[in-house]
Amino acid sequence: MSSRLRFDARVFGAFAIAVALHILGTWLIPGYSAPFAIRALLVLASLLAIASIGQTLVVIVGGIDLSIPFIIGFANVVAAQLYGGGMAFSLVCVIVALGAILIGLFNGAVSAGLGLHPLIVTLGTGTVVQGAVLLWTGGFPSGSAPPAVSAFVSIGGSTGPLPFPPLVPVFVLLAALVALVLARTPFGRRIYALGSNPRAAPLALIRPVAMWAAAFAVSAFFAAVTGVLLLGFTGSAYGAVGQPYLFQTIAAVVVGGTALVGGRGSYLGTVGGALVLTELNTLLIGLGLQPATVQAALGLVIIVLLSLYGREPAIRSTI
Repeated sequence: MSSRLRFDARVFGAFAIAVALHILGTWLIPGYSAPFAIRALLVLASLLAIASIGQTLVVIVGGIDLSIPFIIGFANVVAAQLYGGGMAFSLVCVIVALGAILIGLFNGAVSAGLGLHPLIVTLGTGTVVQGAVLLWTGGFPSGSAPPAVSAFVSIGGSTGPLPFPPLVPVFVLLAALVALVLARTPFGRRIYALGSNPRAAPLALIRPVAMWAAAFAVSAFFAAVTGVLLLGFTGSAYGAVGQPYLFQTIAAVVVGGTALVGGRGSYLGTVGGALVLTELNTLLIGLGLQPATVQAALGLVIIVLLSLYGREPAIRSTI
């Protein structure tokens, strides 16, 4: 019970920090809480949280996925190129999703099946994917998203009486579904069990290779979803559009209280972490800081949190 209470406190703390940052931004920066600014913040936080769904599962199971930004770029460019070439967008989405899932399955199966560290496997796979996309496009991708996708993520859009684009309420439903799957389904229980004790998990009839492959497949799928949504958000294809998410998906998971050694965490915490990072980014940029300074500040936040989490005996002994 005490472990659960500590975890819930971390989730609450992430949301509390996000609220505190918003209050600080409202006090320091004129227009920080204007309706358009809030819509923009929620859209950006939703995109980051969607990209972090799979990273949450992968970290809970005991791994890490560095291929997310590359798969985001892959989905972004492939969707734009195929749709720009006249292919039906529904078929484009199927092709992109299947391609991403296959990449994820490969990452998980190779990491668990061959005992290779997922950091190396996913970085290598991501680099290959990026290279393949560059060869295919010659470094100059073209194409755009359908108007419906652009409207779905448009900051100026609304959903019926709600003053938010459809992305925001749809994401709220998606977040609830992911949290429910992790907390209440056999799949979620197996993810936690495998991350908590990899050696004992097979004795409970949990297949490590299959679970790792499934977790990485989910990670790749939602990275691809993010890539397609970013195509609608930016309006054009860009192979490196996912690069900021390499750091931010891991940071969102850590800020949300998920242990990097596996076995404990929550997607609800990751959502709070995504809000914290988006608020912090917006606040620092609004104060006129340079991008390098913003990155340094985010890195400092992660170091502080890891130093605090690392004080727990269970984590210290594992690390």
